[in-house]
Amino acid sequence: MLIANWNKTTGWGAPSIVPYAPLALDPASSVLHYATECFEGMKAYRNKRTGKVCIFRPELNARRMNKSCDRVSLPTFDETEFVKLVQKFTAVEKRYLAWQGEVEMTETDDSDFLYLRPMMIGTSARLGVTPPNDAMFLIIASRLQSYNSKPLRLLAPSPEEAVRAWPGGFGNAKVGGNYGPTMKIQTEAAKMGYDQILWLFDAKRRLVTEAGAANFFVVWTTPKGTTEIVTCPLTEGIVLEGVTRQSVLDLARERLAGPSFNVVEREFSIDEIVKAADEGRLIEAFACGTAYFIAPVELLGYEGRQIEIPLKMGTSGFYAQTIRRWLEEIMYGETEHQWAVTV
Repeated sequence: MLIANWNKTTGWGAPSIVPYAPLALDPASSVLHYATECFEGMKAYRNKRTGKVCIFRPELNARRMNKSCDRVSLPTFDETEFVKLVQKFTAVEKRYLAWQGEVEMTETDDSDFLYLRPMMIGTSARLGVTPPNDAMFLIIASRLQSYNSKPLRLLAPSPEEAVRAWPGGFGNAKVGGNYGPTMKIQTEAAKMGYDQILWLFDAKRRLVTEAGAANFFVVWTTPKGTTEIVTCPLTEGIVLEGVTRQSVLDLARERLAGPSFNVVEREFSIDEIVKAADEGRLIEAFACGTAYFIAPVELLGYEGRQIEIPLKMGTSGFYAQTIRRWLEEIMYGETEHQWAVTV
């Protein structure tokens, strides 16, 4: 793991890469009492053409982590240096990727990647609701294979029962406080046969926000006959500024947008989804994130109804499958792109 310590007076100390091990924390550490912590999720891939390892859009993770740090009173950092640390750490840990780029790639090797988890915690040993004077930055990693699950089944709860985030809160920061409180209702949904919660906001308008811990997209035909891919905007601060979300939007605007296809960030309600389904205008839906990547949705439970979401390609919608493939081509180096930063 990579580790670097910060002090309010002396600033950042020199980072080091050391064997993975438990941390020694004072029981009065700020992180244990006041949730002064945040983290990121990133991936590193082996380029299929060159054998080199690349990180996907690390500058976006650096920017988002700085925002999260600022939100919970942790020290911010130079984002260029953050990327350098991730590159240095990945250069050491890339040995855990199955394929080393020296022999022909096998089917097993085709989709493995390193999941990188940068994080920061407040370590000041002092009881009192004040910003910590000491902090620790770490990066750990694990080797995983591409996430290929069955299509998701989502339960849309009433906003009066559960709300994930709210304007002026911290739903747009990647902090643990956004996740722990959601686990209870997610567990209850799992008992009912659902994979995740489709989080709504505003009891009257029933606005769609996120699917579990992932951003959520809908593709439908408007009443005027135009095709739209729609997701919740970032303006109210109630959804996470996902790197995969931004990449989906960027690619859709570059490769799909035109006179008959719009890429839209706006508030939309669960009732709009229901109406589109009833009128035969609902094309598909999917969740996206670093862990989920692109996960098609096949069913939406809402107010006792089971709304089936079309899966034109069998286990995925056409747009989810197409955009996922475009991203894989960039991530694994099948096509040269500036989003893939070589280690």
